[in-house]
Amino acid sequence: MRIISGRFKGKILVAPKKLPVRPTTDFAKEALFNILNNLYTFSELTFMDLFAGTGNISFEFASRGTQKIIAVDADYGCVQFIHKINTELDFNISAIKSDVYAYLEKSKQTADIIFADPPYSFSKEQFTQIATLVYTNNLLLEDGVLIIEHSKHTDLSDVENFSEARRYGGSVFSFFKK
Repeated sequence: MRIISGRFKGKILVAPKKLPVRPTTDFAKEALFNILNNLYTFSELTFMDLFAGTGNISFEFASRGTQKIIAVDADYGCVQFIHKINTELDFNISAIKSDVYAYLEKSKQTADIIFADPPYSFSKEQFTQIATLVYTNNLLLEDGVLIIEHSKHTDLSDVENFSEARRYGGSVFSFFKK
């Protein structure tokens, strides 16, 4: 995994092979950040990374200057890896070990951007529940955006607050805005 821009541009991070993850490809990640770069000033954002896995997306935000980042994953090894890199690179990422749905149910933490990268094998109902919990619990700040990464075989266009979808290879980013 490689950080594509910011203070640590080009830095290669090697995650343990035993982690149960499917990191976002560099191609898809670069496309996503090209979109976000035109909309946001990263140093002014709060960011929440759900199903954070290796922390790939969190590290990219941190490298670009985002100071308030919360990374949530249920896997202890993933959370430990995020914590390790956070310490090594002196980022400001709070890594939380929790089931994402349980976290969304009880959290009062808000963010400008919430990114969710659940397993592609999730049902449409599981994807929809993420959006429902984010909006029901008012976890997005004003003008905030929820981005859910999923396979090209999943269509979330009829989910409430859906704005647009962008496809990159086999990956799709669905954007949700109020």
